[in-house]
Amino acid sequence: MEIKVGYELIYDCPRPTPMMLVLNIHHSRASDIIVPDRLNTTPFIPFSTYRDSFGNWCTRLVAPTGQLRIATMALVKDSGEPDTVATSAQQHSIEELPEEALLFLLGSRYCDTEKFPEVAWSLFGQTPSGWGRVQAICDFVHNHMSFGYEHARATRTAWEAFNERRGVCRDFAHLAITFCRCMNIPARYCTGYLGDIGVVPPPGPMDFAAWFEAYLGGRWYTFDPRNNMPRIGRILIARGRDAIDVAIATTFGPNTLVSFKVWTDEVMTG
Repeated sequence: MEIKVGYELIYDCPRPTPMMLVLNIHHSRASDIIVPDRLNTTPFIPFSTYRDSFGNWCTRLVAPTGQLRIATMALVKDSGEPDTVATSAQQHSIEELPEEALLFLLGSRYCDTEKFPEVAWSLFGQTPSGWGRVQAICDFVHNHMSFGYEHARATRTAWEAFNERRGVCRDFAHLAITFCRCMNIPARYCTGYLGDIGVVPPPGPMDFAAWFEAYLGGRWYTFDPRNNMPRIGRILIARGRDAIDVAIATTFGPNTLVSFKVWTDEVMTG
């Protein structure tokens, strides 16, 4: 299948404002890109690109005084298959883990693991290790929290999400990641496009999606506690420890996000 994705962000800045953007499709999907997601700005301004320490494609620019439109459109080839389910994938002992996975056992800005060990082990200590344990964590988070865009708050930690029992997809992901790390399972935060292919579209405008990956059985697997079911057409943009590492825009000055649009649609061919 082919999927058309894109976004339009309009910022209003009272003075020139440096920005760092994480908006490009992840390099792991490079071979699937039919029409590349080139970043366009109106008015046209110069920008540069780089790869961060997690391997994500990033952009640097200085937004001029006034309004700046940042947009793209891309066409991506996809298998049309849902997320992989591997119920036999086993958990690794700490000494077996590759060095690159160890970072994702540690606490981070939004995944405040130091507050959770007793809660995590009391909830999941008796669950089957490996895939079953991660799925039990996703089941708990999915049922424990209420989703709603009106609940969005950029500063909410996993501990706050656990106690407030509400949030958006990033909060679901942060809480599940934190539980995984407390159970000695490496888990990393992911953001990207996720359309409504094969499911009933929810009410409200589309947004970028958040999910996570857990390291089991020698590889990383996708888990999504917000939706808690295998989904079709997931297109990764970036990975990191938590949302702080993959923020779509980090700005260094006052600004107003005037407009925010995201789309991802299956293209009917044949």
